[in-house]
Amino acid sequence: MLDAVVIGAGPNGLTAAVELARRGMSVEVFEAHGTIGGGARTEELTLPGFRHDPCSAVHPLAVGSPAFSTMPLERYGLKWLHPDIPMAHPFPDGTAGVLARSVGQTAMSFGPRDAGTYRRLVAPFTGKWDTLAHDFLRTQWLGLPKDPVTYARFGLAAAQPISLFNRRFQDEKARALMAGLAAHAIAPLGSFGTTGIAVMFALAAHAVGWPVPRGGSQAIADALAGLLRAHGGAVHTDFEVKRLDDLPPARAYIFDTSPTALARIARLGNAYRDVKYGPSCFKIDYAMAEPVPWTAEEARRAGTVHVGPTSGEIGAALDAAATGQDPSVPFLITAQPSLIDTTRAPEGKHTFWAYGHVPNGWEGDATEVIERQIERFAPGFRDLVLARAVAGPPQIAARNANYVGGDVACGSAAGLRLLIRPKLARVPYETAHPAVFLCSQSTPPGPGVHGMSGHYAAKAAWRRLTAGRR
Repeated sequence: MLDAVVIGAGPNGLTAAVELARRGMSVEVFEAHGTIGGGARTEELTLPGFRHDPCSAVHPLAVGSPAFSTMPLERYGLKWLHPDIPMAHPFPDGTAGVLARSVGQTAMSFGPRDAGTYRRLVAPFTGKWDTLAHDFLRTQWLGLPKDPVTYARFGLAAAQPISLFNRRFQDEKARALMAGLAAHAIAPLGSFGTTGIAVMFALAAHAVGWPVPRGGSQAIADALAGLLRAHGGAVHTDFEVKRLDDLPPARAYIFDTSPTALARIARLGNAYRDVKYGPSCFKIDYAMAEPVPWTAEEARRAGTVHVGPTSGEIGAALDAAATGQDPSVPFLITAQPSLIDTTRAPEGKHTFWAYGHVPNGWEGDATEVIERQIERFAPGFRDLVLARAVAGPPQIAARNANYVGGDVACGSAAGLRLLIRPKLARVPYETAHPAVFLCSQSTPPGPGVHGMSGHYAAKAAWRRLTAGRR
């Protein structure tokens, strides 16, 4: 009998498997797709030689992950590449706000009236990324924080909606950039905790950067699988699990799946009937003849570019997605990894992707509104497109069954759902079945390629398994 079986080979499932295998336990992973990775895959979606990341591509939370920092993933091929500027936010006048590695450079891009405000905002937390990552990338009521004073100070700001917090800035550049950072939660800007998302992403840029893995996001999953195999674990692909009886006997089953899939497979009935799934995305991957011709010079050097000139426009786009409205002027998150990774495209060519927010399960086509938005800040963009691969909510859900209705966050992050995932529980990684655990991003700390949900689920399983031995 195996000690543990993991269902799903996404970053969290692989992290949970590695954590247990490193402790000497026998572990095997079963993945329904032909390749591992979940939301961290790399594929040729458009033309031969153009390697795209269908989901996540830029990884500040991975390079700064407390779980990954203890793993020698570089031995298994993971190499981080950093752009000149982590993120740029262009404006109609040809200028841009930037999220740079330097706090000073970031602050000055906001203009003189808000530079000091930004410096004062991040000053108490600068140099404390390791502590903040440990204290906030977890279930907040599971153990004491490492630094209670910094924890309380950050928490007071983090709990606020970004729409309220942004009132401390006087000009639109700072407000728009902070709103764009908060939008990574895929929740209305008036939601609880959106300031925490924005500030954590900003602090990550200053502390560890917003890098891309050389070769694509698949490199993260491949490195985790390599480390797992080195500790005696095994990974099986093309193995769809419909019920627990499909799997080998094990003392623990750890699911890197949506809560509803876990309930169906483990026959837990209506255990997760109240889980609410959030808005989806409409994503386009591009093969480009040349780099995107951004008007703002800073955007031409950034790994990530946010497109939405005002906080009001960004908020309206997120509200529309949350309330089931068709997108008209979307807020876009875009990435251009081939600027720093020559393995992504043939020589002289480039890859680029963009996504905007749309309602859960939306079946429309947002290609026109997305490209119209890009053209506002990069005139002539369409003339450089060689090919495009389009994915709306149905296609996103078909690629990854965890993304119910196309929800790449695997559960709404609006309001208290940012903290209480997938339902209120002291240990959200445990289930009603003593041998079944949940490790997907449906659990705290939520979305992102950081492995922390897998890390804490493995700890919960370890406690249960070793208690049984004792």
